[in-house]
Amino acid sequence: MPRNANGSFRAKAHLPSKTCLSCGRPFSWRRKWKTCWEDVKYCSDRCRNSRPHKRSPEHDGAGS
Repeated sequence: MPRNANGSFRAKAHLPSKTCLSCGRPFSWRRKWKTCWEDVKYCSDRCRNSRPHKRSPEHDGAGS
């Protein structure tokens, strides 16, 4: 967890947060996202796996 100027740990209320693109809920920074926080879009594996997938025209249900 990031430390403040005094060297003590930051309060959880002061951590950066984002809104999940799948469920719309806010989620806070985690240590495991320290190196890739800019790339994080989903709050959990469940939301990441249930994200809307782009469908190719050949699998749109039309046709045979």
